[in-house]
Amino acid sequence: MVEYPKMSETFSHLDESGSAKMVDVSAKTETIRTARAEGFVAMNAETRRLVAEKALPKGDVFTVARIAGILAAKRTGEWIPLCHPLPLSGVHVDLTLTDSGVHVEASATCVGRTGVEMEALVAVSAAALTVYDMCKSVDKGMAIGPTRLLEKTGGKSGDWKAG
Repeated sequence: MVEYPKMSETFSHLDESGSAKMVDVSAKTETIRTARAEGFVAMNAETRRLVAEKALPKGDVFTVARIAGILAAKRTGEWIPLCHPLPLSGVHVDLTLTDSGVHVEASATCVGRTGVEMEALVAVSAAALTVYDMCKSVDKGMAIGPTRLLEKTGGKSGDWKAG
């Protein structure tokens, strides 16, 4: 007979009975945590031109999307169930026009007991959704994705970088 580990030993967000719980990180050491993520918004050539010329009806897409990403990162604990609210030291969101649309990259930093991967990913997601919202009047066929973590540093598991 195979003996399986308790749910709480396998999944940190589940207690012994399998119910969801927020992980207690109070015993973890505070370290500098960083994360960087990226995402894409694919759009047609005319929409890219309008973004580049800041000629869309809602205004400067990159400025508004950057602010949306920063604000969203600061509220990640409200977006993602069981995610710890973190005292972020910095959030940066960069948007670049590419041949096929907009590349969004975000980074987050804090000194804390848990990582900031979700904050970077939420910043990218909110910025990409804002690009879509600001451009949808001229291009409803835009596509968002893929969105992915590029790297993270700090914490017990150490550094990680996408291959």
